[in-house]
Formats: sequence, structure tokens, C-alpha cells
Amino acid sequence: MSKHGKVLVAMSGGIDSTVTAMLLHEEGYEVVGITMKTWDYANSGGSKKETGCCSLDSINDAREVAVTMGFHHFIVDIREEFGDYVIDNFVDEYLAGRTPNPCVLCNTHIKWSALLKRADALGCEFIATGHYAKIQQENERYFIRKSADLNKDQSYVLWGLSQECMARSRFPLGGMTKPEVRQLAASMGYEELSKKAESYEICFVPDNDYRGFLKRRVPELEAQVAGGDFVDKTGAVLGKHQGYPFYTIGQRKGLGKAFGEPMFVTEIRPDTNTVVLGRLEELVKNSMTVGQVNNQKYATIPADLELVTKIRYQDPGALSTLTQTGDRVAVNFLANVKGVAPGQSAVFYEGDDVVGGGIIYRGELFADN
Repeated sequence: MSKHGKVLVAMSGGIDSTVTAMLLHEEGYEVVGITMKTWDYANSGGSKKETGCCSLDSINDAREVAVTMGFHHFIVDIREEFGDYVIDNFVDEYLAGRTPNPCVLCNTHIKWSALLKRADALGCEFIATGHYAKIQQENERYFIRKSADLNKDQSYVLWGLSQECMARSRFPLGGMTKPEVRQLAASMGYEELSKKAESYEICFVPDNDYRGFLKRRVPELEAQVAGGDFVDKTGAVLGKHQGYPFYTIGQRKGLGKAFGEPMFVTEIRPDTNTVVLGRLEELVKNSMTVGQVNNQKYATIPADLELVTKIRYQDPGALSTLTQTGDRVAVNFLANVKGVAPGQSAVFYEGDDVVGGGIIYRGELFADN
């Protein structure tokens, strides 16, 4: 009988999930490993060799760890589930003129759902991943807290986790730094793994060319959207672009035209295949509307709190006040921010605690807010 229960560990073959499994095994959990095949990059037509959690090498690495440590390991093919939701959403969002964050959707709608489903089938009380974050419980509510390693903190991509998911999840690396994880792996005989390089790309776009991915996914797209207008905020035409889905809010490089001064994408209008350009100051916003909100620390976000809102993964965040109505939040920034991009995630923090998060609808408030 295990000391702490049975836990299903998501194993990618990388150092973080390997150390996660090792730590839980040492703590007395009965560990079961699972590797999820989410994407077959060979079918995408990209130029880069398949890497990361979906590669055969990574699957074999995960299985080898399980064999060495003496616990069961399963491989689960969830490519159909992943593709139908994450990839279709990725394409649809760009075609709608927004900038999606597929890692958030994958975590909250695919990976956790798949893990809990398999955990139940295998009699596991808990699931665990190698995310750098913590799970806290206060006043009968669970919420994510930033990890000890702020350079690796992944709390931003976990805002969508439900109370049920967090209650059954374990993040053993939340109190560790990446160098400590590498050192621990080396000390336990995984010297080669401890030096393994990390991948920061989207798993199904490992060459980082999302434009090429869109063109391959929708072969007729390039011909349909080429030749639209670059305009300024007054509507004056500045030139022609390659198609609105191939641009993102805040983009400066790769516009394909010299304007005599730095110009940035400030708005994307898919209905007219128009991309609005402006100077840096035209990216400034003092409010935004966020939808599909998931509350974590509080059942409803308190109106009297000043929270820090992050509008992208590497964003340091800005002080803001929030007004919640159902699953929609009106955000007023106390200092102007740049680069609010519809489709990206907004995450609300009280100190290190995730209060909640959602998807940015627009860079201003709706009329009824």
C-alpha cells in the first residue's frame, strides 16, 4: 500500500517530468507514468525535425525512466482530441484576427481532461505534471500560486484549471528552481538528461513559423487574403500586406515595407482584410474586456481589490481594477499598457496568487461595462 496514494504522472521524456516522477516515487506515492501523443509533426510539412513531447525519442526516454524506477508506463494517443480542439481553435483564432495561446487551451481543455479520465480508469487519486507552479487551498478554494523560480514560473498558462482539477493535481517542482532540478537529476544518475535543452516552441509548430503552418493547414488561405491594405488610424492607405492572418498586434518587424519611421500593428480587421499600423504610442490602452473568465482564488473577483494583470506570458503585469459580470471582466489599468492583443490570455494576480484569468476580447471596454 502506497504511503500517499496513487498518482498518474504526465511524462514527456524531459527533465522536469522525470524529476517530478522521481520525487513523488521517493515521497511514497504509487507512481504510474503516462505519455500523451498530441501531435504528429511529420504530417505538418514543417522544415524542422520532430522534437519535444511528441517525438519517438521523448516517448522512449519517458518509458526508460519508468522501467528504471520500476513503475508502469502507458502511451496514450490523443491526437484526434488535441487536433479537433487546440489546432482548429489556433487556426480559427488567426482567421478571426486574434492571437491565440494554444498552450493554455491544451492545458485546461485537453491535457487535464485526458489525465483525469485515465487517472480514473487506472484508479489514481491524483495527477501530476512538471509545471513550475504551486497549488494552494484557502477558504475551501484551490488556486495557483507562482513558483519559487520566477524565471520558469508557469502560473500564467494554468489560469483555466478548475477547482476539481487543482484538488487532484500535484506540482512537485513548484518550490524548486531549474538549476536545482538539473542538479537533482544529475545526482540521481540522469547526467545526460540534466543537460537536455528545453523547447519553447508550440509543439505543433516546432519551427516557430506559424504563418507557414497556417498556409499548410489552409492551402487556399494565402490566395484569399493576399493584397489587403495597410492603413493608418485615419484610414489612409500605406501599402499592401500579405494577408491579415499573418500579422499580430504589436508586430514591427516583417511588415515587408519601409515607412520612414518605426510602425507597429495596432489593429487587425478581418472583415475587410485590413491591417492598421501606427506609432508605438498608438499601442497604448488603459482598459480592456476579458471573457471566458475562470475564477480561482475567489468565487467572484472582489471589486475593491487592486490586482496585477498580465496580458502575455512574459509580461511583468500592470496594476488594475476589475469589475466582474458573469464570465466577463472589465479591466481598468492604473497605468497605460502596450500591446493588448485579443485572443491572448489575461491573468489576474494578488501578489503571487492567481485570482483568475480569461481571454482578451478587445482592447477597450464594452459599452455596457
